[in-house]
Amino acid sequence: MLKLEIVTPEKKVLEAEVDTVSVPTVSGEVGIMPAHAPLVSALRPGVVSYSGKSVSGKLAVASGFVEVNRDKVSLLVDAAATSDDVDVDAARQEKDAAEKAASASAMTAEDAEAARDAIDLASAKMAVAAK
Repeated sequence: MLKLEIVTPEKKVLEAEVDTVSVPTVSGEVGIMPAHAPLVSALRPGVVSYSGKSVSGKLAVASGFVEVNRDKVSLLVDAAATSDDVDVDAARQEKDAAEKAASASAMTAEDAEAARDAIDLASAKMAVAAK
């Protein structure tokens, strides 16, 4: 059993006992099960999924960090949203605006990365809302 904790600067979003967790790291999806090797990694915006005997779900998360230590998985993220938190129309508008910004010709590398992150987060929100 894993203790999963997802925290934003504003609040603790989730604390649950789960069997598996999947997180979007900058180097790809990582599946975490009990007795996983210690890990610290940067997260990219995407969908975190988890399941256990009595709980399962998905959350859209912004960039942040994941730490796995023994049987505890901690995610420190800039923002997180459950399906109940997501306004699909607003997420679609966020994605459209980010795609428009990403297509601008005069962009710095930082601006391009921020636009990609915004697109990924909006896409994750829509995926979570679709369940």
